[in-house]
Amino acid sequence: MKRFLIIIMFLFFMFPSAALSETGSDSSAPNVPSFGGIDMSDVQEPGVVQDGQFSDETETGIPNIFPQQQNKSFQLNQEAQESYQQEKAMEESFSEFQGFIMGSLPEEQLTNIRRFGLDFFRKAPSTFAPADIVPVRPDYVIGPGDEIKIDVWGMVEGQWTVTVSRDGTIMIPRVGVLNVAGLSFEELRETIDRELSKYYSNYQLSVTLGALKNIKVYVVGNTRQPGAYTISSLSTLVNALMAAGGPGSSGTMRDIIVKRNNKEIVHFDMYDFLLKGDKSKDIRLLPEDVIFIPTVGPQVAITGNVKKPAIYELKGETSLKELIEMAGGLTATAFKGRVQVMRISNQEYRLVFEGDLSALSRNSLASLSLKDGDFIRLFPAIERMSFVRVSGALAKPGSFAIEPGKTRLSDVIKRAGGLLYYASNIAEITRVKVTPRGPETERIQVDLKKALEGDPVNDLYLQINDYIFVRTVPNWKLYRTVRVYGEVNYPGIYTIKEGETLSSVLERAGGFTEKAYPRGAIITRESVRKAQQKQIEDMVNRLERELSAINVNEMSSALTPQEAQMLRAESEQKRILLRKLKETRATGRIATFVAEPDKIRNTPYDIELQDGDRIYIPANPTTVQVLGSVLNPSSFVYDKNLSWRDYIRMAGGYTRDANPERIYILKVDGTAVRVKKNYRASAPWVKKFGKEAEWGLLEPGDAIIVPQKLESYRGLRNTRDYIDIIYKLAVTAASIHNISSD
Repeated sequence: MKRFLIIIMFLFFMFPSAALSETGSDSSAPNVPSFGGIDMSDVQEPGVVQDGQFSDETETGIPNIFPQQQNKSFQLNQEAQESYQQEKAMEESFSEFQGFIMGSLPEEQLTNIRRFGLDFFRKAPSTFAPADIVPVRPDYVIGPGDEIKIDVWGMVEGQWTVTVSRDGTIMIPRVGVLNVAGLSFEELRETIDRELSKYYSNYQLSVTLGALKNIKVYVVGNTRQPGAYTISSLSTLVNALMAAGGPGSSGTMRDIIVKRNNKEIVHFDMYDFLLKGDKSKDIRLLPEDVIFIPTVGPQVAITGNVKKPAIYELKGETSLKELIEMAGGLTATAFKGRVQVMRISNQEYRLVFEGDLSALSRNSLASLSLKDGDFIRLFPAIERMSFVRVSGALAKPGSFAIEPGKTRLSDVIKRAGGLLYYASNIAEITRVKVTPRGPETERIQVDLKKALEGDPVNDLYLQINDYIFVRTVPNWKLYRTVRVYGEVNYPGIYTIKEGETLSSVLERAGGFTEKAYPRGAIITRESVRKAQQKQIEDMVNRLERELSAINVNEMSSALTPQEAQMLRAESEQKRILLRKLKETRATGRIATFVAEPDKIRNTPYDIELQDGDRIYIPANPTTVQVLGSVLNPSSFVYDKNLSWRDYIRMAGGYTRDANPERIYILKVDGTAVRVKKNYRASAPWVKKFGKEAEWGLLEPGDAIIVPQKLESYRGLRNTRDYIDIIYKLAVTAASIHNISSD
């Protein structure tokens, strides 16, 4: 059922005009002109062509060939408008010459140009008929269907409205029947006045025209829609051409002929009307006039830097200069030094030649006589711009245009807004010279102060492509800042000077609060984080290469399906390992000793701070973390009487895959200590600043790490070390987060 409905809908949309024709018109009706895809035989509105005649007239007697949008009775529905646009697109299909221009040129020369003048006829007007309120000219010829209004006043009064009958006569009371067909409007008034004067005297007479007659004309030849058209008697040649859609793609616009009584009465050049506004040959049509559109004449195309690029039809011998004038002339950016002509030679092959438009040049093509099929291309003006580039301590650095040999260094400095207050007095000019041996780079140092004072030795003349660098004063940076937060008396962001140390900033921050725990201070640095992250990424890349090579070798060496399945599972574990490695992010922590400013001053631990450093002083922790392969990883209250074994037992003991041999303690100061006495070693500052026994193996804020027992993958070196690094990095990051989260 759904497929059947889809087919019905497809047929409905594919054949809408047929559906309308079957439901709204008689199949025996003769063919009539179609306007914009609308079958006019189906339209039953007044003023529309039907069976070669108007079905009715408008109130003024001037029928409309095309429905007028302002009048509701003539308003096009949505389908009609869409149909018109579709036919318009089809009718605008390219002529052979236009297709040649668009499809056979090199890619960089492809252009979309149309035949000049066709757009005038392709726009859908509301009506093709002339306006009905224009005055009737004295030479208007009276004919059957014209409505004549006669007003008489004075010694006699009367009003008559009469219509010229088919035999060309009108009937006036007492006067009788008058034959008026063929009279001009001026002659009509004289005739009526003469006949009335035979019966009346001392009167005034007014003769006007009401509804006007309709006339039938024929548009034939190479037109868009040839046929017979019934139009208003006020219509001119241009009105009829618009009704027929204008010349077709093969029709001329330079020699449109109007025939009357088998005689050619006018040859109309549409270009005179479009280019000059000359309407002198746009004659008023009479019944049975024939408009004949011959075949198009020679055509040439012009594109590029002209004001109206298009395909133009030639009339007689035409030079390139005349064609450019026809195309509106050159644009302001056109280059007279190059014009390119493509010409079909003897209808055998295409050749290309170039010249210029200079009247005095021996290569000038201005007087070139054009031939049918020529394609002319003009080009933009050549850019001959001289620039220098200025950078450094200036208000508005950038590129600036100069005149070589005239523009000095001081001129460009001023154009750049002048020097900034932190600019040094030295500028460096880099200049590249062209020599027979190749480019040579020269660097010139100048004194800016002297240059701005006009010293010719330093205020040099600039050359094209000079690069001027204005230095700042040494080690210039407006502000360097560090952030100090946590348990200090005055946390905040502090500016630092070159060489300022940790003790200085801690002292400026008011020292530690009573709850501070300097042993657990966390100092992070962006440059350290970047270096750590690069090491991680290098390790990931190295491991990825090893895994790729090993996977290929191992899968090819599998002897049984079970072994292949095991290798696939192992390969998946390796991919998981790689993903974890790629997700690892460095912290940038610097492990060092932090204490009161007086205690660390003038020691190696009083490190020099850098811009962007972060210093966090935590509060005195009261917990110890147990992480890794234990049943219940958690934090426990610190008790100096408990050992690391006691905390592991409190965490539920080891899991099945724990590795007790490699347990270590991640100290709160960022160092790590193995729990086995043979491997145990304290940080150097423990021995320097106190007795090792006083520090203890386990302190508040420490983390006891129980690693997982790992086996290396077959054929993969250092896999356990890689995994151990991942594990430690993750644990370190988690510990820092737990300590410093604020």
